[in-house]
Amino acid sequence: MEEAGRMATTYHFNCLLSCQATCGIPEVAFATFENMIYGQEYMKPDTDTYNWLIQAYTRAESSDRVQDVAHLLGMMVEDYKRVQPNVKTYALLVECFTKYCSIREAIRHFRALIRIEGGIKVLYNEGNHGDPLSLYLRALCREGRIVDLLEALEAMAKENMPIPARAMILSQKYRTMVSSWIEPMQTEADVGYEIDYIARYIEEGGLTGERKRWVPREGKMSLDPDVAGFVYKNPLETSFRQQCLETWRRYHRKVLRALRRRGPSLLGDATEADYVRVVEWLFHVLKRPNKNALKPKAASKMLVPELMEELEAQGLPTDGTRSVLYQRVQKARRINRSRNKPLWVPPVQEQEEEIDEEVEALIARVRLEEGNTEFWRQRFLGECLEPELQRSTDIEVEATNVSDDNTDAAEDSGKQADDDEADKEEVGEQTEIQAGDTEAVKDKETAANPLQMIGVQLFKDDNAPVKSKKSVKRLARIAAMENDDDEEWLPLDILDALKELRDRKIFDTEDMYTIADAWGWTWEMEIRNSPPRRWSQEWEVEMAVKLMRKVIDLGGRPTIGDCAIILRAAIRAPYPSAFLDILGTTHSLGYVFGSPLYDEVISLCLDLGELDAAIAIVADLETSGITVPDETLDRVIQARQTTRTNVNGTSL
Repeated sequence: MEEAGRMATTYHFNCLLSCQATCGIPEVAFATFENMIYGQEYMKPDTDTYNWLIQAYTRAESSDRVQDVAHLLGMMVEDYKRVQPNVKTYALLVECFTKYCSIREAIRHFRALIRIEGGIKVLYNEGNHGDPLSLYLRALCREGRIVDLLEALEAMAKENMPIPARAMILSQKYRTMVSSWIEPMQTEADVGYEIDYIARYIEEGGLTGERKRWVPREGKMSLDPDVAGFVYKNPLETSFRQQCLETWRRYHRKVLRALRRRGPSLLGDATEADYVRVVEWLFHVLKRPNKNALKPKAASKMLVPELMEELEAQGLPTDGTRSVLYQRVQKARRINRSRNKPLWVPPVQEQEEEIDEEVEALIARVRLEEGNTEFWRQRFLGECLEPELQRSTDIEVEATNVSDDNTDAAEDSGKQADDDEADKEEVGEQTEIQAGDTEAVKDKETAANPLQMIGVQLFKDDNAPVKSKKSVKRLARIAAMENDDDEEWLPLDILDALKELRDRKIFDTEDMYTIADAWGWTWEMEIRNSPPRRWSQEWEVEMAVKLMRKVIDLGGRPTIGDCAIILRAAIRAPYPSAFLDILGTTHSLGYVFGSPLYDEVISLCLDLGELDAAIAIVADLETSGITVPDETLDRVIQARQTTRTNVNGTSL
């Protein structure tokens, strides 16, 4: 084309990049991209150019490409005045960050993707290239980000997008994304009756060799079907409770950092005592747990009751002498290590932090201003720093006064010793002056002369009659160093330093922008600055019920283990109002629990005084054709009669 006199434009380069990206050679594609960057205006890269290059790096089968994609993303953001992303850009970025397990970045770009019509279908891409939509849903489930998972499912429902089969993959404990994030995660659900494991083994193809092995043979690759699609390995499993706790700590860590940097003015009109109280509380709740508490005790140092407890927790026999129990524990640990399973540790009852409502109210006043470019631009201009600096300095002085109270006696004794030494020196000076006036005159002359650097004193020789050229140059260089006014030096005061930066135009406020400013993410600042919600068992049950209903609406089918796990979580809460919803959904799917589980639920409702809930559960069981034991019916009838008697007696 160039030999014929026709120059290649952006369109022609994009056609070339499409071939290079499809062939999976990102290095050659990036060389073409560099030619476009340094070329004429008619060949500058556009959105499609970045899309082809991101696709080449994302779907390359060699090396770690997420850093290259991040580099391209930065270049695209810097050129935001000319290039803006489209739906394909966001879909490719979500695919890349999901495959490399950078889930937090994937969530940010997914929120931008769902605000474009048809974005979910572009991400799904008919299940090609590893089924990015399913990988995203599985990654959210495995990391315990259930709020974001519900947001993704709601976006799929708006576009009438059914849930992919890859997203509903079963875990080793026969749990799907509906309940695999609820603790305990490594246990199979108790459905109220004994499971026929032999029948299930035959049904899964154990006799024909079609059944998949979760534990690989020695030297073989992992057979976990959930690994397929991710570049290295699927994300580590994290419960919803652990994720909430980590998010809560991360937010309060930012609050503590902001308080230490910006001072007590961040709390509004709070007193200095309130500021100290908030900081101490944050230090207390953010302390790291003891790592040794999560390690199992050496079997050789364990007593017989401890050995029996570990064996019983894993379903192993507990009979025999201590040596037999010791060998059994060692063998169980070796098996768990070979299967990459965590070793059993004694359950540690975690003490919940006491909620101080006054401190929580003070922390609610804090505005982190993350992503608020206008706020940080004003701080750079020095418009809101003076009150913060003044108040923080006062508190630091008071804090030092308080902290130095314990050392007053030591300092007083030290000052007294210094005064004694000073008195001795004064006496010695008087005797020297009396001994000779010449030395006193010299001392006065020395005191009158200003202090100089040691290097200047060494090079300076007043008695030398002749000075060489080399010594003159050295003295001139030293004098220049003394009077050096280097332009790179900045004042120590922060306000003066910021003013100096503005005057020299070292940094321009127009360069202060984030990806949210460049691409119009108006929702980003509110999400990042909103305080996270504390975990509670009731909230976990509510999220599980919502997730189960949403999965059913999208064409998914939870297992009976999912329903049992959610019901157990509601029992632990306890949350009687959710019992009927869970049981009704379970029966609508065609599942039936064992009679002991129903008896436990009804008995718990009666013990809690929730008679209406117990009656509703019994009515639902009879409607579903499930036989209710006579003993359970008698307890419900007796409780109802007792309630009526109490009401009648009260009315009389």
